[in-house]
Amino acid sequence: MGFKGNVIIMETLSESDRERFSRHLRLPGFGAEHQQCLKQASVLLIGVGGLGSPSALYLAAAGVGTIGIAEFDRIERHNLQRQVLFEDASVGLSKAEVARERLLSLYPDIQVQLHREGLQPANALQVVSGYDVVVDGSDNFGTRYLVNDASFLAGVPLVSGSVFQTEGQVMVLNAGHASPCYRCLFPEPPEPGTVPGCNEAGVVGALCGVVGSLQAMEVIKLITGLGQSLAGSILKLDVFGNRFATIRLPKDANCPLCSKTSRIQDLHSETYWVPCGHDMNTTSEPASTDLPIEVDVVRAKTLCDQGLAYFLDIREPEEASICQIEGSQFIPMGNIPAQLASLPRDRALVVYCHHGFRSLQVVQFLRSRGLQSCTSMKGGIEAWAERWEPGMERY
Repeated sequence: MGFKGNVIIMETLSESDRERFSRHLRLPGFGAEHQQCLKQASVLLIGVGGLGSPSALYLAAAGVGTIGIAEFDRIERHNLQRQVLFEDASVGLSKAEVARERLLSLYPDIQVQLHREGLQPANALQVVSGYDVVVDGSDNFGTRYLVNDASFLAGVPLVSGSVFQTEGQVMVLNAGHASPCYRCLFPEPPEPGTVPGCNEAGVVGALCGVVGSLQAMEVIKLITGLGQSLAGSILKLDVFGNRFATIRLPKDANCPLCSKTSRIQDLHSETYWVPCGHDMNTTSEPASTDLPIEVDVVRAKTLCDQGLAYFLDIREPEEASICQIEGSQFIPMGNIPAQLASLPRDRALVVYCHHGFRSLQVVQFLRSRGLQSCTSMKGGIEAWAERWEPGMERY
C-alpha cells in the first residue's frame, strides 16, 4: 500500500528498501504499508535554509518518494552555522541545486523537483497543488502568509515552523475541516521591517535542527497516519530554558481565510511582501500607528510609570511562576483570542514575553483586531531584568 493523494497504490518494498528502512519496520505498528505510503508521497519544502535543511535530510532519509524544493537563494558563508545541507565549498552556489545533489546522494531512488523561482503569488497555488504536504521553513512573513493561504485554498496540509534566537515553534495547519490556519492565530502580517529576523536578532544553529526535525516528524505522521498530529496545537520550545509547551490553537470563527465569513477567496486579492531574489514586492504602503510596534525597556517603564500603559505578560504559566514584572496582567498567548474583550481600552498595552518574539506576534494580532494602542517590549523580561531588576530570577 502507498500514499498518493487519496489513491491507494498496491506495491511491495524491494529488498534494498527493506534493508534501508529496517529500523522503521521494526517499530511496533509501523509496517511495510506505512513505508510504502512514504515512498508514494510528495512533500514541498518552502526554502532549504535553517529549517528546510534538517527537514529535507530527514524526509529523504525516511524514504519520502518526491521532494519539491522552492528556493531561489544562493549559499552564503553565514548560512553554514545552521543550514546543514551545505558545506564551505558550496558558498556562492544555488541552494536548490546543491540540496538536490545532497538528497540524491543520501537516497538515489527519490525524485527531487526544483522550483528555482521560489514561491510567488503568481505561481503559489499551482505549485502547492502538486504536493501532498507542504513544509514551510521560510524566514519572512510575506512568504509565510502566502504559503498558508495557498495551502488552504489548495486543500494541502501545511507544517509550519519558525525560530527566533533561542525559541521556536511548530504547527500543523490546514489539515482538515476542523484544523486552523495561520491566520486564525495572526489574521494579518506585521508591517515589513517591524519584526527583526535572524539576520538582526541571531539564532542558535542547533535550534534550527530541532525545529526542522520536528517538522519532518509531523510530515511523517501526516503521511502514515501514525501518532498524534500537532493539528490544532502549537508546540513551543525554548532550548536555553529547556522548556517545551503544547498550546491549543482553535479555529477562529472570524478568520479572514478559513471561516464561513472569509474575505480571502484567492491569492490575487492580497498583497504579499514576498522576497524575490533580493527585491521586495512592495505594491502598497504599510500602515502606521502612533505607538510604535516595539519599544525598549526604558520607554516601556516610562509609559507604565506615567499611567499611560500597563504590562501584559503573555508567557506560559510555568514561566510566570519564575518571575514577573510587578503589576502585570497575565494572559498566556494561547488564551489571548478568547479574552480579547476583557482587555482594558483606557490605557495602552505593553506586551512582553521572554525575549520579545512572541509579544511581537501578539501585538500584531491585537492591532489586526482594532486594539491599536499596544506595543511589544523589545528583549522581553530578560532585557527588563538586565536593565531594571538585576536580582530578578532568570531562566
